[in-house]
Amino acid sequence: MAHSLVKVYVHYVWTTKHRERTILGEARQFVKTHIEGYSAENKILIDTLHIQPEHVHALILLQRDQRVEDVPKLLKGESSHWINEEDILPGKFSWQTGYAAFSVDFQGLDAVRYYINNQEERHRRKSFKEEFESILREHGYSDEEITTMLDAGNR
Repeated sequence: MAHSLVKVYVHYVWTTKHRERTILGEARQFVKTHIEGYSAENKILIDTLHIQPEHVHALILLQRDQRVEDVPKLLKGESSHWINEEDILPGKFSWQTGYAAFSVDFQGLDAVRYYINNQEERHRRKSFKEEFESILREHGYSDEEITTMLDAGNR
């Protein structure tokens, strides 16, 4: 339907393999700039993106023909290939298996943007793992689902 209007925001979170703090120093900006450029070339509309040493937060406006699962698959696969090809980080780099995706209503956009942009402050008080577990609980995930997601970072 060419005349359909779609405005679906998704807050994605994914981590490095084993949640290792590997994206350090200027590599964070290199990875961010690369993901932004790749996204623009592939019509993935990033609203807000923040790279932490062991995880990524991305607020993305899905296009009518994009599926929730396609976006992180593209971003993670291409960026890990690029990181390794360009020797951005020492050793072989890879992302965790899986990701988390949360829908964001229009009224909640500013709060999610603020949350994403203020990761350094948040992680002075709480580790990524502690905070991520809290987020999953707030979104109604069971203990088993939380354990499975947290264990995915080890695969």
